[in-house]
Amino acid sequence: MALIVQKFGGSSLSDIEKIKNAAALAAAEYRHEHRVVTVVSAQGRTTDQLLKVAGETCARPSARECDALLATGEQASCALMAMTLCGMGVPAVSLCGWQAGVLTDRFYGRARIRSIDTARILRELSEGRVVVVAGFQGVTEQGDVTTIGRGGSDTTAVALAAALKADVCRIYTDVDGVYSADPRIVPDAVKHYEIDYDEMLELASLGAKVLHNRSVEMAKRFGVPIEVRSSFTNNVGTKVRGVTVEQKNVSGVARDNNVAMVRVLGLKPVENAACRLFSYLAGKKISVDIILQPQEGEIVFSVAGNTLQWVIDALDEGHDALGFERFTVEERVCKVSIVGVGMANSYGVASRMLEALAAAKIPARYITTSEIKISVIVPEEDGTRATNVVHAAFF
Repeated sequence: MALIVQKFGGSSLSDIEKIKNAAALAAAEYRHEHRVVTVVSAQGRTTDQLLKVAGETCARPSARECDALLATGEQASCALMAMTLCGMGVPAVSLCGWQAGVLTDRFYGRARIRSIDTARILRELSEGRVVVVAGFQGVTEQGDVTTIGRGGSDTTAVALAAALKADVCRIYTDVDGVYSADPRIVPDAVKHYEIDYDEMLELASLGAKVLHNRSVEMAKRFGVPIEVRSSFTNNVGTKVRGVTVEQKNVSGVARDNNVAMVRVLGLKPVENAACRLFSYLAGKKISVDIILQPQEGEIVFSVAGNTLQWVIDALDEGHDALGFERFTVEERVCKVSIVGVGMANSYGVASRMLEALAAAKIPARYITTSEIKISVIVPEEDGTRATNVVHAAFF
Protein backbone atom coordinates (compact mmCIF):
# COMPACT_ATOMS: atom_id res chain seq x y z
CA MET A 1 0.00 0.00 0.00
CA ALA A 2 1.75 3.16 -1.22
CA LEU A 3 1.69 6.42 0.69
CA ILE A 4 1.03 9.30 -1.68
CA VAL A 5 1.27 13.01 -0.90
CA GLN A 6 -0.67 15.24 -3.29
CA LYS A 7 -0.67 19.02 -3.49
CA PHE A 8 -3.26 21.17 -5.24
CA GLY A 9 -2.53 24.83 -5.96
CA GLY A 10 -4.94 27.73 -5.88
CA SER A 11 -5.74 27.54 -9.61
CA SER A 12 -6.77 23.90 -9.13
CA LEU A 13 -9.22 24.86 -6.37
CA SER A 14 -10.58 28.22 -7.55
CA ASP A 15 -14.25 27.16 -7.59
CA ILE A 16 -16.41 24.30 -6.35
CA GLU A 17 -16.23 22.38 -9.64
CA LYS A 18 -12.44 22.46 -9.53
CA ILE A 19 -12.46 21.35 -5.90
CA LYS A 20 -14.65 18.41 -6.93
CA ASN A 21 -12.20 17.61 -9.72
CA ALA A 22 -9.25 17.67 -7.29
CA ALA A 23 -11.21 15.57 -4.79
CA ALA A 24 -11.89 13.00 -7.52
CA LEU A 25 -8.11 12.64 -8.06
CA ALA A 26 -7.60 12.05 -4.33
CA ALA A 27 -10.54 9.64 -4.24
CA ALA A 28 -9.11 7.64 -7.16
CA GLU A 29 -5.86 7.06 -5.26
CA TYR A 30 -7.79 6.10 -2.12
CA ARG A 31 -9.90 3.58 -4.06
CA HIS A 32 -6.70 2.02 -5.37
CA GLU A 33 -6.00 1.29 -1.69
CA HIS A 34 -3.27 3.89 -1.32
CA ARG A 35 -2.84 6.00 1.78
CA VAL A 36 -3.37 9.61 0.75
CA VAL A 37 -2.31 12.94 2.24
CA THR A 38 -3.63 15.92 0.29
CA VAL A 39 -2.11 19.38 0.78
CA VAL A 40 -4.12 22.38 -0.40
CA SER A 41 -3.48 26.05 -1.13
CA ALA A 42 -5.98 28.87 -0.74
CA GLN A 43 -8.54 29.14 -3.54
CA GLY A 44 -7.63 31.28 -6.55
CA ARG A 45 -6.54 34.80 -5.56
CA THR A 46 -7.70 34.50 -1.94
CA THR A 47 -4.28 35.31 -0.46
CA ASP A 48 -3.99 38.49 -2.53
CA GLN A 49 -7.50 39.53 -1.53
CA LEU A 50 -6.76 38.99 2.15
CA LEU A 51 -3.54 41.00 1.87
CA LYS A 52 -5.50 43.84 0.26
CA VAL A 53 -8.02 43.83 3.10
CA ALA A 54 -5.19 43.80 5.65
CA GLY A 55 -3.65 46.84 3.95
CA GLU A 56 -6.94 48.69 4.25
CA THR A 57 -7.00 48.33 8.04
CA CYS A 58 -3.80 50.30 8.62
CA ALA A 59 -0.65 51.37 6.78
CA ARG A 60 1.61 48.70 8.32
CA PRO A 61 -0.43 45.80 9.73
CA SER A 62 1.29 43.51 12.22
CA ALA A 63 3.14 40.60 10.59
CA ARG A 64 1.79 38.24 13.27
CA GLU A 65 -1.81 39.28 12.62
CA CYS A 66 -1.28 39.09 8.85
CA ASP A 67 -0.23 35.46 9.23
CA ALA A 68 -3.29 34.73 11.38
CA LEU A 69 -5.44 36.24 8.62
CA LEU A 70 -3.71 34.65 5.61
CA ALA A 71 -3.82 31.17 7.14
CA THR A 72 -7.62 31.24 6.91
CA GLY A 73 -7.43 30.90 3.12
CA GLU A 74 -5.83 27.46 3.28
CA GLN A 75 -8.05 26.44 6.18
CA ALA A 76 -11.15 27.14 4.08
CA SER A 77 -9.79 25.09 1.15
CA CYS A 78 -8.87 22.32 3.54
CA ALA A 79 -12.36 22.04 5.02
CA LEU A 80 -14.05 22.27 1.61
CA MET A 81 -11.85 19.48 0.21
CA ALA A 82 -12.59 17.20 3.17
CA MET A 83 -16.32 17.91 2.89
CA THR A 84 -16.24 17.14 -0.84
CA LEU A 85 -14.42 13.84 -0.30
CA CYS A 86 -16.89 12.80 2.39
CA GLY A 87 -19.71 13.64 -0.02
CA MET A 88 -18.10 11.20 -2.49
CA GLY A 89 -18.15 8.45 0.13
CA VAL A 90 -14.44 8.79 0.94
CA PRO A 91 -13.69 9.26 4.65
CA ALA A 92 -11.55 12.37 5.11
CA VAL A 93 -10.40 14.75 7.80
CA SER A 94 -9.02 18.29 7.50
CA LEU A 95 -6.03 19.44 9.56
CA CYS A 96 -4.68 22.96 9.95
CA GLY A 97 -0.91 23.37 10.10
CA TRP A 98 -0.77 23.19 13.89
CA GLN A 99 -3.02 20.09 13.95
CA ALA A 100 -0.73 18.44 11.39
CA GLY A 101 2.27 19.03 13.66
CA VAL A 102 4.09 21.57 11.46
CA LEU A 103 6.42 23.50 13.81
CA THR A 104 8.14 26.63 12.47
CA ASP A 105 10.37 29.46 13.61
CA ARG A 106 8.91 32.92 14.40
CA PHE A 107 9.71 34.82 11.18
CA TYR A 108 6.14 35.73 10.29
CA GLY A 109 5.39 35.75 6.57
CA ARG A 110 8.53 33.75 5.74
CA ALA A 111 8.77 31.13 8.47
CA ARG A 112 10.91 28.03 8.10
CA ILE A 113 9.74 24.56 9.06
CA ARG A 114 11.74 23.23 12.00
CA SER A 115 10.09 19.85 12.46
CA ILE A 116 6.91 17.89 11.78
CA ASP A 117 5.24 15.66 14.36
CA THR A 118 3.49 13.11 12.14
CA ALA A 119 1.65 11.28 14.94
CA ARG A 120 -1.79 12.79 14.21
CA ILE A 121 -1.51 12.26 10.45
CA LEU A 122 -0.38 8.65 10.86
CA ARG A 123 -3.23 7.97 13.28
CA GLU A 124 -5.81 9.35 10.83
CA LEU A 125 -4.29 7.31 7.98
CA SER A 126 -4.37 4.15 10.08
CA GLU A 127 -8.08 4.71 10.62
CA GLY A 128 -8.63 4.71 6.85
CA ARG A 129 -9.08 8.43 6.18
CA VAL A 130 -7.69 10.72 3.51
CA VAL A 131 -5.85 13.44 5.43
CA VAL A 132 -6.29 16.94 4.00
CA VAL A 133 -3.65 19.37 5.29
CA ALA A 134 -3.68 23.15 4.99
CA GLY A 135 -0.46 24.11 3.22
CA PHE A 136 1.57 27.30 3.63
CA GLN A 137 1.20 27.41 7.41
CA GLY A 138 2.56 26.16 10.71
CA VAL A 139 2.79 27.10 14.35
CA THR A 140 5.56 28.37 16.63
CA GLU A 141 6.58 26.85 19.94
CA GLN A 142 4.59 29.66 21.53
CA GLY A 143 1.43 28.56 19.69
CA ASP A 144 1.28 31.42 17.16
CA VAL A 145 0.17 30.74 13.59
CA THR A 146 2.81 31.41 10.92
CA THR A 147 2.94 31.31 7.13
CA ILE A 148 5.96 30.08 5.22
CA GLY A 149 6.00 32.42 2.24
CA ARG A 150 4.56 32.37 -1.26
CA GLY A 151 4.69 28.90 -2.76
CA GLY A 152 4.72 27.53 0.76
CA SER A 153 2.16 24.83 0.02
CA ASP A 154 4.72 23.12 -2.24
CA THR A 155 7.17 23.22 0.66
CA THR A 156 4.54 21.84 3.05
CA ALA A 157 3.82 18.94 0.68
CA VAL A 158 7.48 17.98 0.21
CA ALA A 159 8.21 18.35 3.93
CA LEU A 160 5.31 16.03 4.75
CA ALA A 161 6.42 13.57 2.07
CA ALA A 162 9.90 13.53 3.62
CA ALA A 163 8.64 13.19 7.19
CA LEU A 164 6.17 10.44 6.26
CA LYS A 165 8.65 8.68 3.92
CA ALA A 166 6.05 8.86 1.16
CA ASP A 167 6.49 6.92 -2.06
CA VAL A 168 5.87 10.02 -4.19
CA CYS A 169 4.88 13.68 -3.91
CA ARG A 170 2.56 14.74 -6.73
CA ILE A 171 2.24 18.45 -7.39
CA TYR A 172 -0.96 19.23 -9.32
CA THR A 173 -1.12 22.55 -11.11
CA ASP A 174 -2.62 24.19 -14.21
CA VAL A 175 0.16 23.03 -16.55
CA ASP A 176 0.93 19.40 -17.33
CA GLY A 177 4.62 19.38 -16.46
CA VAL A 178 7.88 21.29 -16.53
CA TYR A 179 8.71 22.98 -19.84
CA SER A 180 11.82 24.57 -21.29
CA ALA A 181 10.02 27.90 -20.69
CA ASP A 182 6.59 29.02 -19.54
CA PRO A 183 4.33 27.74 -22.37
CA ARG A 184 1.94 30.61 -21.67
CA ILE A 185 4.53 33.13 -22.93
CA VAL A 186 6.73 30.91 -25.15
CA PRO A 187 4.45 28.91 -27.51
CA ASP A 188 7.34 26.69 -28.71
CA ALA A 189 8.35 25.56 -25.20
CA VAL A 190 9.45 21.92 -24.98
CA LYS A 191 8.13 19.60 -22.27
CA HIS A 192 10.54 17.65 -20.06
CA TYR A 193 9.43 14.21 -18.95
CA GLU A 194 12.14 14.13 -16.32
CA ILE A 195 14.47 16.77 -14.98
CA ASP A 196 17.33 16.85 -12.51
CA TYR A 197 16.85 18.29 -8.99
CA ASP A 198 19.61 20.85 -9.55
CA GLU A 199 18.15 22.11 -12.82
CA MET A 200 14.66 22.30 -11.34
CA LEU A 201 16.01 24.12 -8.29
CA GLU A 202 17.68 26.74 -10.46
CA LEU A 203 14.61 27.16 -12.67
CA ALA A 204 12.36 27.52 -9.62
CA SER A 205 14.74 30.00 -7.99
CA LEU A 206 14.89 32.02 -11.21
CA GLY A 207 11.17 32.50 -11.64
CA ALA A 208 9.71 29.30 -13.13
CA LYS A 209 6.23 29.11 -11.59
CA VAL A 210 5.72 25.34 -11.56
CA LEU A 211 7.48 24.55 -8.26
CA HIS A 212 8.69 26.66 -5.37
CA ASN A 213 12.47 26.60 -4.96
CA ARG A 214 12.37 25.73 -1.25
CA SER A 215 10.31 22.62 -2.03
CA VAL A 216 12.83 21.44 -4.65
CA GLU A 217 15.74 22.08 -2.29
CA MET A 218 14.02 19.97 0.37
CA ALA A 219 13.13 17.22 -2.11
CA LYS A 220 16.76 16.94 -3.18
CA ARG A 221 18.03 16.90 0.41
CA PHE A 222 15.68 14.09 1.48
CA GLY A 223 15.44 12.24 -1.85
CA VAL A 224 11.70 12.85 -2.28
CA PRO A 225 10.56 11.96 -5.82
CA ILE A 226 8.28 14.67 -7.24
CA GLU A 227 5.82 14.40 -10.12
CA VAL A 228 4.38 17.57 -11.65
CA ARG A 229 0.97 16.95 -13.21
CA SER A 230 -2.04 18.87 -14.46
CA SER A 231 -5.23 18.84 -12.40
CA PHE A 232 -7.26 19.02 -15.60
CA THR A 233 -5.79 16.45 -18.01
CA ASN A 234 -4.52 12.88 -17.89
CA ASN A 235 -1.29 13.79 -19.71
CA VAL A 236 1.97 12.30 -18.47
CA GLY A 237 3.70 14.82 -16.22
CA THR A 238 7.32 15.53 -15.34
CA LYS A 239 9.37 13.57 -12.83
CA VAL A 240 11.82 15.60 -10.78
CA ARG A 241 14.64 13.48 -9.37
CA GLY A 242 18.35 12.83 -9.59
CA VAL A 243 18.92 12.15 -13.29
CA THR A 244 22.16 10.40 -14.24
CA VAL A 245 21.92 10.55 -18.04
CA GLU A 246 24.00 13.14 -19.94
CA GLN A 247 22.30 16.51 -19.87
CA LYS A 248 21.58 19.04 -22.60
CA ASN A 249 23.59 22.26 -22.55
CA VAL A 250 20.46 24.25 -21.73
CA SER A 251 17.35 22.68 -20.27
CA GLY A 252 15.21 25.73 -19.68
CA VAL A 253 14.70 29.47 -19.83
CA ALA A 254 13.11 31.25 -16.87
CA ARG A 255 11.72 34.75 -16.47
CA ASP A 256 11.34 36.39 -13.07
CA ASN A 257 9.43 39.65 -12.71
CA ASN A 258 9.68 39.51 -8.92
CA VAL A 259 13.01 41.34 -8.90
CA ALA A 260 14.27 44.66 -7.59
CA MET A 261 17.74 46.19 -7.77
CA VAL A 262 19.19 48.00 -4.75
CA ARG A 263 22.15 50.38 -5.06
CA VAL A 264 24.01 51.35 -1.86
CA LEU A 265 26.13 54.47 -2.33
CA GLY A 266 28.83 56.11 -0.28
CA LEU A 267 29.93 53.11 1.76
CA LYS A 268 32.70 54.21 4.08
CA PRO A 269 36.08 52.69 3.10
CA VAL A 270 36.34 50.50 6.18
CA GLU A 271 37.63 46.92 6.23
CA ASN A 272 35.07 44.33 5.13
CA ALA A 273 32.38 46.94 4.39
CA ALA A 274 30.63 44.62 1.90
CA CYS A 275 30.83 41.71 4.31
CA ARG A 276 29.25 43.82 7.06
CA LEU A 277 26.42 44.87 4.75
CA PHE A 278 25.49 41.37 3.63
CA SER A 279 25.96 39.86 7.08
CA TYR A 280 23.55 42.48 8.37
CA LEU A 281 20.98 41.63 5.69
CA ALA A 282 21.43 37.90 6.36
CA GLY A 283 20.69 38.56 10.02
CA LYS A 284 17.38 40.06 8.88
CA LYS A 285 16.65 36.85 6.88
CA ILE A 286 16.98 38.73 3.58
CA SER A 287 18.41 36.83 0.60
CA VAL A 288 20.27 38.60 -2.20
CA ASP A 289 21.19 37.32 -5.65
CA ILE A 290 23.23 39.32 -8.15
CA ILE A 291 26.00 41.32 -6.45
CA LEU A 292 28.17 43.90 -8.24
CA GLN A 293 30.68 46.49 -7.01
CA PRO A 294 30.89 49.04 -9.88
CA GLN A 295 33.34 51.26 -7.99
CA GLU A 296 34.74 51.79 -4.54
CA GLY A 297 32.07 52.69 -2.02
CA GLU A 298 29.19 51.42 -4.21
CA ILE A 299 27.42 48.05 -4.17
CA VAL A 300 24.52 46.91 -6.35
CA PHE A 301 22.51 43.79 -5.57
CA SER A 302 19.19 42.20 -6.50
CA VAL A 303 16.47 40.94 -4.18
CA ALA A 304 13.06 39.39 -4.63
CA GLY A 305 10.59 42.18 -5.27
CA ASN A 306 8.23 40.99 -2.56
CA THR A 307 11.01 41.41 0.03
CA LEU A 308 11.93 44.94 -1.06
CA GLN A 309 10.06 46.63 1.79
CA TRP A 310 11.97 44.47 4.29
CA VAL A 311 15.22 45.56 2.61
CA ILE A 312 14.23 49.22 2.74
CA ASP A 313 13.29 48.94 6.42
CA ALA A 314 16.53 47.10 7.22
CA LEU A 315 18.73 49.68 5.44
CA ASP A 316 16.87 52.57 7.07
CA GLU A 317 17.38 50.96 10.46
CA GLY A 318 21.04 50.07 9.87
CA HIS A 319 22.07 53.28 8.10
CA ASP A 320 24.33 54.63 10.85
CA ALA A 321 25.82 51.29 11.88
CA LEU A 322 26.66 50.31 8.29
CA GLY A 323 28.01 53.74 7.39
CA PHE A 324 26.72 54.62 3.91
CA GLU A 325 25.37 57.85 2.45
CA ARG A 326 22.18 56.68 0.74
CA PHE A 327 20.55 53.89 -1.24
CA THR A 328 18.26 53.74 -4.27
CA VAL A 329 15.90 51.06 -5.54
CA GLU A 330 14.77 50.09 -9.05
CA GLU A 331 11.71 47.90 -9.46
CA ARG A 332 10.90 47.94 -13.17
CA VAL A 333 13.34 45.19 -14.11
CA CYS A 334 13.13 41.53 -15.04
CA LYS A 335 15.59 38.64 -14.73
CA VAL A 336 15.92 36.21 -17.64
CA SER A 337 17.98 33.08 -17.08
CA ILE A 338 19.12 29.92 -18.82
CA VAL A 339 19.71 26.72 -16.86
CA GLY A 340 21.38 23.43 -17.69
CA VAL A 341 23.61 20.93 -15.94
CA GLY A 342 25.40 20.39 -19.26
CA MET A 343 26.55 24.03 -19.32
CA ALA A 344 29.37 23.19 -16.90
CA ASN A 345 31.27 21.38 -19.66
CA SER A 346 30.29 23.55 -22.63
CA TYR A 347 31.63 26.75 -24.12
CA GLY A 348 29.94 29.57 -26.04
CA VAL A 349 26.67 29.37 -24.11
CA ALA A 350 26.92 32.86 -22.62
CA SER A 351 27.88 34.44 -25.94
CA ARG A 352 24.95 32.76 -27.66
CA MET A 353 22.53 34.15 -25.09
CA LEU A 354 23.97 37.66 -25.22
CA GLU A 355 24.09 37.65 -29.03
CA ALA A 356 20.39 36.78 -29.14
CA LEU A 357 19.56 39.68 -26.82
CA ALA A 358 21.80 42.07 -28.75
CA ALA A 359 20.23 41.10 -32.08
CA ALA A 360 16.83 41.92 -30.58
CA LYS A 361 18.20 45.25 -29.24
CA ILE A 362 17.45 44.25 -25.65
CA PRO A 363 20.02 45.63 -23.17
CA ALA A 364 21.52 43.08 -20.73
CA ARG A 365 22.29 45.37 -17.83
CA TYR A 366 23.68 43.01 -15.19
CA ILE A 367 24.97 39.46 -15.64
CA THR A 368 25.63 36.66 -13.18
CA THR A 369 26.81 33.11 -13.86
CA SER A 370 27.34 29.77 -12.17
CA GLU A 371 28.17 26.30 -13.45
CA ILE A 372 24.55 25.64 -14.41
CA LYS A 373 22.95 29.06 -14.93
CA ILE A 374 23.41 32.44 -16.57
CA SER A 375 21.12 35.31 -15.59
CA VAL A 376 20.75 38.79 -17.02
CA ILE A 377 18.72 41.77 -15.86
CA VAL A 378 16.69 43.44 -18.60
CA PRO A 379 14.06 46.21 -18.57
CA GLU A 380 10.69 44.93 -17.37
CA GLU A 381 8.97 45.85 -20.63
CA ASP A 382 11.39 43.60 -22.56
CA GLY A 383 10.93 40.55 -20.33
CA THR A 384 8.57 38.51 -22.50
CA ARG A 385 10.44 39.30 -25.72
CA ALA A 386 13.79 38.50 -24.11
CA THR A 387 12.49 35.13 -22.90
CA ASN A 388 11.31 34.23 -26.39
CA VAL A 389 14.48 35.27 -28.24
CA VAL A 390 16.73 33.47 -25.76
CA HIS A 391 14.56 30.35 -25.96
CA ALA A 392 14.71 30.47 -29.76
CA ALA A 393 18.50 30.60 -29.60
CA PHE A 394 18.70 27.25 -27.79
CA PHE A 395 15.58 25.31 -28.76
